[in-house]
Amino acid sequence: MHQKDILVNGLRVITFPMPEVKSANILILAGAGSRYESKETSGISHFAEHMFFKGTTKRPTTFDISSTVDGIGGDFNAFTSKEYTGFYIKVASNHLPLALEVLSDMVLNSKFDTEEINRERGVILEEIRMYKDTPMRYVGTIFESLLYDGNPLGWDIAGNEGSVRGIDRGSFINYFKSFYVPNNIVVGVAGDIKEEEIKLLIDGHFGSLDRGDVPMFEKVSLSQSQPRIKVHFKETEQAHLALGVPAYPIDHPNHYSLMVLNNILGGVMSSRLFISLRERRGLAYYVRSSVDEYLDTGNLMVQAGVELSKVEEAIKLIIAEFVRIASEAVPELELSKAKENLKGKLILELEDSKEVSLIYSLHELLEKKVRTPEEIITGINKVTASDVLKVGKDIFKQEMLNLAIIGPYKNEDSYLRLLKF
Repeated sequence: MHQKDILVNGLRVITFPMPEVKSANILILAGAGSRYESKETSGISHFAEHMFFKGTTKRPTTFDISSTVDGIGGDFNAFTSKEYTGFYIKVASNHLPLALEVLSDMVLNSKFDTEEINRERGVILEEIRMYKDTPMRYVGTIFESLLYDGNPLGWDIAGNEGSVRGIDRGSFINYFKSFYVPNNIVVGVAGDIKEEEIKLLIDGHFGSLDRGDVPMFEKVSLSQSQPRIKVHFKETEQAHLALGVPAYPIDHPNHYSLMVLNNILGGVMSSRLFISLRERRGLAYYVRSSVDEYLDTGNLMVQAGVELSKVEEAIKLIIAEFVRIASEAVPELELSKAKENLKGKLILELEDSKEVSLIYSLHELLEKKVRTPEEIITGINKVTASDVLKVGKDIFKQEMLNLAIIGPYKNEDSYLRLLKF
């Protein structure tokens, strides 16, 4: 059973004892992501994530930080999304106090050294170029730039070459002061732990921080009235497409129904899209659907990589599955399989202290409440065939279709005409 504590300064602490394991994971989550950025600072959340590893007053270099963690056999890394940034270290439980001290030192005392910033800028620029040269990844970015046209939510998390070149030490200091305040941070610890001891340690590292006023993001306002398409010309041997629709924010009542629908549509190897496009017609090596839920909106997106001459056929088949799941009730056997799959994956995740700390902390950060595994399983169990059908009818509408394609194409009209039910 988890425990939630709130320090005097507003920092939230989520602990989850797992006495059956001998490891522990410490996770620091901040409500800081790319959708909070301006055009001038686009990419700073991701850039800052890199800089937190570049040295503190106590540990001046990357080597000083990494060698300390390596010396205790720890697994540590970080990640940036559109709404949050996270840092974690997983260690044998007897090393947890040191892991917490190292991680808090990294996040709270980064030097943001100008020389290191300039050096890492080159790394970030190469990362941006790498993603653009990876169509399987980049097509999703194009899709969201189309769906959230003009809103920071549609920008690439890594930023762009122009904005990254303009970020300097002053930018980082202002960014850190704005977002890395205790009332915008959740610290999650799971594994072989003593909760009261952990709380005291966290209070010792974070308790003296002052609260702050966290900037608000620009909310998404969708006003789409017809299908939209964006073609990115690139000489490739395979066409990569992303086709999808707006969906729901993270706390929407249809959350579990959408999860089940996505699982049926393209979430697993026995899903409708996988069977239709890959197994029956051999059109794609990869085809999948996914759901992204944000604080004020969301989307469902299907991605596939297909033979250059088979793009039209793939689009038609995907839309046919949209129409089918929005017009026909899902058979009970298929519904049951999808629900059991979701529950089974959750149970497997709960065996890993890293996953446990992330699940609990992320709900707390974004929703200001914890969804326990029992609540999640109950929510999945309640989903009926009529619920899935209702969600299908709600989100799959012709005028809400958005299509992104990467390949050696220049004519958008030929594909736009395919976006119809």
